[in-house]
Amino acid sequence: MKALFEKYKDFIMEVIHFGMVGVINTFLGWVIMAVLYNLIHMNYWLSSGISYFIGSVFSYHANAKLTFKVENRDKWLPWRFALNIIVCYLVSFSVAQPLVGWLLDVSGLSAGGTLSQAVLDNVAMIFGMGIFIVMNFFGQKLFVFRTGRHKKEERVTKVS
Repeated sequence: MKALFEKYKDFIMEVIHFGMVGVINTFLGWVIMAVLYNLIHMNYWLSSGISYFIGSVFSYHANAKLTFKVENRDKWLPWRFALNIIVCYLVSFSVAQPLVGWLLDVSGLSAGGTLSQAVLDNVAMIFGMGIFIVMNFFGQKLFVFRTGRHKKEERVTKVS
């Protein structure tokens, strides 16, 4: 068991740090999204979009420094991060709304139209957040920060 932990220690620590940043970011995002949607009455896309934009600025800095420990930030890093956020956001929130509607129909919870659009949208936003978290972790790890690639580049540079 110890050998298994040692083998995956870096990945486990990345998941833990990403989770800690994510808890703060998710709480911040949900508060902003809920206030914009429920109190200011912005629509589903605008309230979740503004929330994710604000959370993404925090996430970029926190994950670069704490989670993936990227010191050599190339000029394309912010652009890869932005592209990752946009793709994850559009996919997760586009999937969440119809998925929640379908799940509520299949379960019989939406029978008779007893749930308001606001309740459906709030549940969809929670589902969207969950989908986004998973997609965003792998997008940041494999596409944005690519920690393994940076380590290989450093070794090649040192050897040359």
